[in-house]
Amino acid sequence: MILEKWLQGARPEISTSSVLWKLSGTMFFMYLLIVGVSAFTIQPEERTVASGNCQFRGKHFKTIFGVEGEPAVLRCPQVRYWLGASASFHVNMTWRKNDSAGMAPGGEETQVWVKDGALWIVPALQGNSGTYICTVRNASYCDEMSIELRVFKKTEASLTFISYPQILILSTSGSLVCPELSEFTRNKTDMKIHWYKDSVLLDQANEKFLSVQGTTRLLINNVSVEDEGYYSCVVAFAHNGTPYNVTRNIKLRIDKKEEETVPVIISPHQTILASLGSRLTIPCKVFLGAGTCSTTLLWWMANNTNIKSAYQEGRVTEGQRL
Repeated sequence: MILEKWLQGARPEISTSSVLWKLSGTMFFMYLLIVGVSAFTIQPEERTVASGNCQFRGKHFKTIFGVEGEPAVLRCPQVRYWLGASASFHVNMTWRKNDSAGMAPGGEETQVWVKDGALWIVPALQGNSGTYICTVRNASYCDEMSIELRVFKKTEASLTFISYPQILILSTSGSLVCPELSEFTRNKTDMKIHWYKDSVLLDQANEKFLSVQGTTRLLINNVSVEDEGYYSCVVAFAHNGTPYNVTRNIKLRIDKKEEETVPVIISPHQTILASLGSRLTIPCKVFLGAGTCSTTLLWWMANNTNIKSAYQEGRVTEGQRL
């Protein structure tokens, strides 16, 4: 529209070359105007997604149990979904408690802080129990996931809730594993774990129990029924000069070794007589063991061929297993 009006108002004596020069200048000006406007409308690539646009992945299946007065660590549950992302993406990770409008973890000198994406609470109190939400976002995506923390007093009554179930087989040698210690044992070459059974410190000189040095395992030789019960493993941890204990409780169950039974065919063992044209039913009786839910397979063969292939017309069929 601007170019058309300018040409209509031009004087007749203006040469063609002059018109072309002014035309090219006008087009150049319009080009600069378009480029300049577009330069201001390009969105910055590093702008993060608005908080209201986060995708909620739900509640993590695992509940974290803690003992009052000891450190508790919550790992961001959806981090595994981001492991395949490019390292060039800037990821911002924040935590908040579900019943708190804006929990802002402080530095390591406070009770609650964030380190390497994990939420640390030192020491954990019963009032810290609740649902925590981890938010992970980058320039183009944002998601949230919640995880529950339950802090109990250190009493025998709470053992049922804070114990990790583990199983060993009778009359074998096996090992218990002190779980959830990676944050407290990382880069520690002098890690030492004290093991207790029913609150009594295990004698390391006893050949029955052996704490494997440098690992989180307790070896139990010749497992017996008496070994069943509650075990505790304790690791020392210091923060800002204050010593803490990190306790994990294990409920050990002893199972008997399942003996495999060999199926035995009871009948038929003799030649079976039948009349021509009559209906014949031949039962196959097999002993599979007493009191067991067996998955033993049982089938008939005719001249080394399965029944369906040998009698495709269906004159001979296999009955149901009883």
